[in-house]
Amino acid sequence: MIAFVSGPVAALAPTTAVIEVGGIGMALQCTPATLAGLRIGQEARLAASLVVREDSLTLYGFADDDERQVFELLQTASGVGPRLAQAMLATHSPDALRVAVATGDEKALTAVSGIGKKGAQKLLLELKDRLGEPVGARIGQQGTGTGAPSSWRDQLQAALIGLGYATREADEAVTAVTPQAEAAVAEGAAPPVPQLLRAALQTLNRAR
Repeated sequence: MIAFVSGPVAALAPTTAVIEVGGIGMALQCTPATLAGLRIGQEARLAASLVVREDSLTLYGFADDDERQVFELLQTASGVGPRLAQAMLATHSPDALRVAVATGDEKALTAVSGIGKKGAQKLLLELKDRLGEPVGARIGQQGTGTGAPSSWRDQLQAALIGLGYATREADEAVTAVTPQAEAAVAEGAAPPVPQLLRAALQTLNRAR
């Protein structure tokens, strides 16, 4: 089992970070929030989870061990694979997911792309005794997602800058996708940061 990967960041992409380990580039699938904390050339340590399939070996990277543990626990629920588990962590922090499950917050789970109302109800039942209690120091003050405008904006801008874009370009891209984020909020959902990142990159590519 690969518990973590440590080394200089060799490359960054919208969904992947490449960490150089002993002269070998290890590609890890990461959430936008995790990617936002990385910079090419700087040392990084990512907790890791290796998902083995008949036709593939996929390494997922996380900011810390708690995030990795929640990623693996989420997959113990029926119908939850690594991609959906990662999508849940891209929308909510580990503690936000614990709060959502503990309080039966169906709306928080339906904010995740790929989870409908029935799926959320089923997940709340299955995960009730699996994720444990929230461990953050400010649980009472945090929401169950990343719906606040400053939160998704900061994540998106940091991810774009981490990918090598200038602050001005990142600001313009964030502004361009703001209507999509506001539409999600109007429907009662959290702004989908991974989709917004892809849309922002498309606007930047068209501008070049």
